[in-house]
Amino acid sequence: MHILLVEDDLDLGPALLAALKADGMTAQWVRRAADARAALGPETDLVLLDRSLAGQEGLDLLRHWRARRIATPVIVITARAALSDRLEGLDEGADDYLVKPFEVPELLSRVRAVHRRHRQQASDRWELGALTLSPRSHQAWLDGQPLALSAREFQLLTALAQQAGTVVPKQVLGQLLEPLGEPVDAATVEVHLSNLRRKIGAERIRTVRGVGYQLRAC
Repeated sequence: MHILLVEDDLDLGPALLAALKADGMTAQWVRRAADARAALGPETDLVLLDRSLAGQEGLDLLRHWRARRIATPVIVITARAALSDRLEGLDEGADDYLVKPFEVPELLSRVRAVHRRHRQQASDRWELGALTLSPRSHQAWLDGQPLALSAREFQLLTALAQQAGTVVPKQVLGQLLEPLGEPVDAATVEVHLSNLRRKIGAERIRTVRGVGYQLRAC
């Protein structure tokens, strides 16, 4: 899971960044609304958004995204604890609202819960026909038998599973494999996909030429 952390506190930002990475997530930390607009992309699974940013109200950024039909889940983190503030955040499109100070385990639990809800998954295990994934533990099973997948193969499988039934463009998969750097080139993506097909069954990954790939539950 890749998290965009929008937080201008110089103490809290690095601490949250470290906690997210320690929990097995990738994360990018930005402090300004303009940087957050530029950083949000198809590889972003969830945004942690501070409500009080330097020079801008965090909810303005949330309104900007929702007005453009950007549905990436957002958890607002703020010191504003009044009921009216919490209701305003939720009404403007936040998926959750967490009041500072909070315990890091609670934040991580809420991140996982919102992500599952957004992906319409009831638990940490995703069922796709005979295929089962546990993104948090980096494990996958086929017909109940564990699969020996490389890190890249598991990343690809998770990326396709998150949008099961949808054709995912090759360039998007390349970006998802390296959310904090240069996208993985198309040839490398194809090599990893070929290896993944051999392990889960070629029929489970459909190629749409010139467009991308689709994971099918079968």
